[in-house]
Amino acid sequence: MIKALVGTRYGFMIGTTCLVLALAGCATTIPAPREQMAVSRAAVNDAVSAGGAEYAPTALGAAQDKLARASAAMEAADYPSAQLWAEEAEVDARVAATMARSAKAQRAVAEVRESIRVLQDELNRARR
Repeated sequence: MIKALVGTRYGFMIGTTCLVLALAGCATTIPAPREQMAVSRAAVNDAVSAGGAEYAPTALGAAQDKLARASAAMEAADYPSAQLWAEEAEVDARVAATMARSAKAQRAVAEVRESIRVLQDELNRARR
């Protein structure tokens, strides 16, 4: 009799544990990463606007490719992959935008330095 009660008790506990784990598995489904997709699209658009196609084509191309992969994963309801690809696309797009802005700033500095050099040459000629 005691053996039957112990067996029943453990059976009940095992069954309850399995049920809880099954329900927890259902409750932890990953939602579609719509917000991350929007952030990634905005980052890619910013990189394009910053001149990424001219100054950082490799990084921009990687961002666009990863965003396309994220979109394909979203359509396939593979939300973990979509999240990952979208995050990577955002990072690559931010790198492309930063590289483009940096290159533009360096070009502007070079132009200012050249203007200063030309003005100094003119001043030196005027003093002679």
